[in-house]
Amino acid sequence: MRIGELARRTGASPRALRHYEQAGLITSVRADNGYRVYGEGAVARVSNIRYLLDAGLTLDDVSAFRSCLDGDVSSAPPSARGLEIARERLAVLDARIAAQTAARDRLAASLAGVRSLAGVRSLAGAQPRAQAGAGSSTESGAPFGSR
Repeated sequence: MRIGELARRTGASPRALRHYEQAGLITSVRADNGYRVYGEGAVARVSNIRYLLDAGLTLDDVSAFRSCLDGDVSSAPPSARGLEIARERLAVLDARIAAQTAARDRLAASLAGVRSLAGVRSLAGAQPRAQAGAGSSTESGAPFGSR
């Protein structure tokens, strides 16, 4: 099958398929006209590559699973190296989630400060400044200022 058909059957883009081939994860032969031709087994192989990528592994990580990409990766017992890779990737994902959660919490706290400051002004009958001077956007202590 040609690259377009493999792309349709697996949901991978032709560019991704060429990238997988360059990484040595799938193979093709060249037809007389220069087109790539893939065997039927490429469908399962690409599906497994995408499964592992969707699970958070990198393409380099996936290469460690080369020997089992033709079977059912999702139900195969993992190798010791596969477990090690999965644990490393999980630690990276946990660190990213923690960093994003901290950023979200800071943003939420900043927005809460802006809302509470606006509420205090409206209760006190204060009018917000019509025109803030240079650098005054953070005079209230909130990163979004009081405009």
